[in-house]
Amino acid sequence: MVAADLSIGDRIRHYRGGRRQDAVAGLVGITPDYLSQIERGLKVPSLHILYSLAQELGVPTAALLSERPPIEEEATDTAEAAVGRALLGYGPARSSPPVAAGLLRDRVEAAWESWQTSSLRFTEAAKTLPALVADVEHAARIARTGADAAERRAVLRAAADLYCLLRSYLRRTGRVDLATLAADRAMRAAEDADDPLRIAAAQWNFGHVLLAAGQPGEAEELSLRAAEQVAAAQVPELERAAMEGALQLVVVVGNARRRRWWEARERLREHAAPAARQVPDGSNVGWTVFGPTNVALHALSIEMEAGETGEALHTADAVDTSGLPSLEREFTFGLEVAACHSQRRDDAAALLSLLGLEAIAPEDLARTPLARQLVLTVIRRARAMHARQAEQLAVRIGLV
Repeated sequence: MVAADLSIGDRIRHYRGGRRQDAVAGLVGITPDYLSQIERGLKVPSLHILYSLAQELGVPTAALLSERPPIEEEATDTAEAAVGRALLGYGPARSSPPVAAGLLRDRVEAAWESWQTSSLRFTEAAKTLPALVADVEHAARIARTGADAAERRAVLRAAADLYCLLRSYLRRTGRVDLATLAADRAMRAAEDADDPLRIAAAQWNFGHVLLAAGQPGEAEELSLRAAEQVAAAQVPELERAAMEGALQLVVVVGNARRRRWWEARERLREHAAPAARQVPDGSNVGWTVFGPTNVALHALSIEMEAGETGEALHTADAVDTSGLPSLEREFTFGLEVAACHSQRRDDAAALLSLLGLEAIAPEDLARTPLARQLVLTVIRRARAMHARQAEQLAVRIGLV
């Protein structure tokens, strides 16, 4: 069994197993160099050669083709599907009593804590989110028509926080459509609660949805407008600086996605960094993890995406992620370091970084496209010893 997103070359290498490349190539009637190029994705085999390879490897020809199954064939009993049903109203009966705002707040905060700190966060989220979404949706519907203004506002605050968490979860599980819906619900709940900080957090979330949807320009525009709004809001100084800085980082990412490296660097230096100097790393306002270390991580990201791997690794040497309240950010840091090593063709260092990531966040490693691609690159390109270790890692994360 191999993952649906493996290329033809990776599938051939997997099914070849321990057999020598030159032996298989000779039996199929092609040169070892040609088979090597096929396995590395440099050549696409003809149907005749593909059939011959399948015959020699003892698998159906279809097993060497890398096509994802149609969407309609995907399972409907996943956690993502359950969350989607809850978002669309499949929850408690309308006549049933709602969960109190205080209890909802505690459950949402526990879910956020798990999402940001657990090495098994996807598994834990799958267990807790469907029921929590249903209860929050039900409570919010009732609160919006209720007479208790304080309870109504408290429920809507909890709802805004949960929908922001859902945006993150759904985007990372590949459901950008549902992530967009969750971000919209977060905005509506925050506005109905008349909570300036949560409105800013919801806009920050919406900016990330736009980035995920390939709309960096729209993300920049939204975030700049939101930063202006929160700067003028009547909120405590630390919270204002944190949310304004987090929104500036969305703009930084948007600049980088559009390959405007100098604009990204300048905005990071002139807008995000000054805000970070007012915010301790452990504050985590709006669950954005904004602070000096997060700004440093974005500096690394810019250089990595710009291909300035030497500068990126130099920046990484000065970063200490131990004080971050989010394992996800620590994982992203390690993944970008691995990507820098891979860009420099230092496959041993890339593999070492990937193995370290497996130790702290195995589910993230298995689900992140860049991580999966880096593992495959080590398999294709590294020396035999490191390639074997990468193949074992690929098995553990479900690539093969």
